[in-house]
Amino acid sequence: MRVLLTGSAGFIGRHLHRALDERGHHITTCDLRAAHIGDALDFFRRDRTPYDLAIHCAAIVGGRASIDGSPLGVGTNLALDAWFMRWLLASKTRRAIYYSSSAAYPVDLQGEDSGHRLREDDIDLTAPRRPDATYGLAKLTGEQLVPYVEAEGCRVHVLRPMSGYGADQALDYPFPSFIARARRREDPFEIWGTGRQVRDWVHVDDVVGATLAAIDQDVQGPVNIGTGRATSFNELAEMVCSQAGYKPELRHRLDAPDGVQYRVADPTKLLSFYAPKISLEEGIHGALAT
Repeated sequence: MRVLLTGSAGFIGRHLHRALDERGHHITTCDLRAAHIGDALDFFRRDRTPYDLAIHCAAIVGGRASIDGSPLGVGTNLALDAWFMRWLLASKTRRAIYYSSSAAYPVDLQGEDSGHRLREDDIDLTAPRRPDATYGLAKLTGEQLVPYVEAEGCRVHVLRPMSGYGADQALDYPFPSFIARARRREDPFEIWGTGRQVRDWVHVDDVVGATLAAIDQDVQGPVNIGTGRATSFNELAEMVCSQAGYKPELRHRLDAPDGVQYRVADPTKLLSFYAPKISLEEGIHGALAT
């Protein structure tokens, strides 16, 4: 296939690029940092080339500090995603992947100790509840545009990744930061917030694997990409430090942004076509060994 991949130099994008290349697809990359084509916004406004598949990974996000500290910058995703949808129709591209986010889910379902596993139908696009900050708002808005694009004949697969992680992720994110602290054997070991906030950690290889499976099997509707396993930041720190061979004091920064308190996927729909393969323990081991 002829594939357009935006955000190709980003965390998910570069892993997808490798996987698509291994399949022998002809890939056009679009990224501000390293690509055949630079700015995705400029590309969407001027280009009319049809592709067999467009995968939209381009986004402005940089972990919790960026989401909470730069709402206007993150809000630029509203324009980026809207122009992507307009480009799909203008170029007559007939198939696309739109990465939404777990941030699109209502924050009132993600309170401390809620234990609620987020289901795809927890988002009602006709009457949405408040998502997580401007990043979640942008992704929710993108999802609301998808039916209009599909009505014009373009199949759009909507994927909602949970907390993706991997060895080569930027230090703006918790997982690689924890790995770096453990390598330095920091004691005390710093954690933002109380450490009780819970996430569903899914390895980048499984994000890619689920994406390719959704394409291959023509999976309809939004799909969570997650494991369903609830792990707190305190538990993640203890797991990382245990594998690194030491037991530090955990020190919590209560002045730092920590996001919602309980964000875990119901993976039922995902498991109907793809089963995550890399456990959190395996992911930690691989990152520490890199």
